[in-house]
Amino acid sequence: MKEFTKENIEQIEQYIEEHDSQAALRELRDYHPADIAELFRHLNVRQAEWIFNLIDDNEKKADVLMELDEEDRKKLLENMDPEQIGAFIDLLDTDDAVDLIQELDKEDRDEVIQHIDDMEQAGDIVDLLQYDEDTAGGLMGTELIEVNENMSMPECIAAMRRQAEDLDDIYYVYVVDDDQRLKGVLPLKKMVTHPSVSRIKHVMESNPINVRTDTPIEEVAIDFEKYDLVAMPVVDSIGRLVGQITVDDVMDEVREQSERDYQLASGISSDVDAADSVWDQTKARLPWLLIGVVGGIVNSLILGGFEAQIAAVAVLAIFIPLIGGTGGNVGVQASAIVVQGLANGRLELKNAWRQIGREFIVALLNAIVISSAVLIYILLTQPNKYAVAAAVSASLFCVVIFATVFGTLVPLTLERLNINPALATGPFIQITNDVVGLLIYVSMATWLLRLLPL
Repeated sequence: MKEFTKENIEQIEQYIEEHDSQAALRELRDYHPADIAELFRHLNVRQAEWIFNLIDDNEKKADVLMELDEEDRKKLLENMDPEQIGAFIDLLDTDDAVDLIQELDKEDRDEVIQHIDDMEQAGDIVDLLQYDEDTAGGLMGTELIEVNENMSMPECIAAMRRQAEDLDDIYYVYVVDDDQRLKGVLPLKKMVTHPSVSRIKHVMESNPINVRTDTPIEEVAIDFEKYDLVAMPVVDSIGRLVGQITVDDVMDEVREQSERDYQLASGISSDVDAADSVWDQTKARLPWLLIGVVGGIVNSLILGGFEAQIAAVAVLAIFIPLIGGTGGNVGVQASAIVVQGLANGRLELKNAWRQIGREFIVALLNAIVISSAVLIYILLTQPNKYAVAAAVSASLFCVVIFATVFGTLVPLTLERLNINPALATGPFIQITNDVVGLLIYVSMATWLLRLLPL
């Protein structure tokens, strides 16, 4: 497969302007659907529609449609009637079909489903739409191969051949009992080495790793990584096999979740990218900027309340950025560790107090080193400023302790409330630590200036 170069893209744009469909089709014929979807990022909506309609292989068109970014796909779907969309859905696996339908307006979904010719697939899609999209049920597809545990090997092979006709890929052969409950997995090697076995249940691998339909996607991703899986069966509440999740679906979901978490941690409140409109980007970025302004105003009010003390000892103002910056950095570090632990499953809420204790010890060590270093620096550069040195170093010590504990507690609390803990690695932590850090600093300075000589 080839990838588009700048020259290829410019050539295709020329074909579009000249309406040279034959030349454009020849150019596109050797490209993978994912590469064609990448091409669409360089075209406007009119050009993308022209190229899309030009593709003469409906299966390839359906694959291109699913490879597009959600926003680009939405633009193409807006100009299609429900019958066209239904025809494409007929060519998709059920998990992809459900993803596409979920992107449509609610009033359009029923009409599109009515235009799906394959009634069995339409029924599967309706069933899958009932699951929360952030669970295994919402991620799974129903395309798989299953055989009964009481089948002989020849019967098993015959059943596999019948089912394989409708599948693009075969990952595992799942073994079920008469009540459709998952009993095991049949390795393909066993089919070769045990061609005359009396019953499949005698050679299957029992108790395969599986997930229930209501399992959160985060836990599914952890299991895929832990057990090095390429596919995983999904069962209902009584253990019946209802579908499977493949590794490509998990990778897509993990990537999307990582992008959302990164944006949230950066203070962007909704999913946007560089290609979105100025208005959409402004709406996503402005809320936390306004909150930051509020935090700045609060800081100014705090400083105003201690204006006399700062005016009397002007050198105190020099270290205000040091206090705020250190508190923000420490808090983000602590929250990032917790968020990462929650995401990869190495930290559980039941061990929260153990994590808080560990972070407190880390905070204590960091606080001792940082405050000592700053104390020595001030004593060397500001001779006889004992009160200033004590105020800055003591404040730093307290700020590091507070920021670490606060940065640990916030993501744990958000996780307990079922709110994305990635929020805790963003501006929320930094703004809070700025305000609290400044309050600690001016309070500590005022107190120590009364006790110690300048």
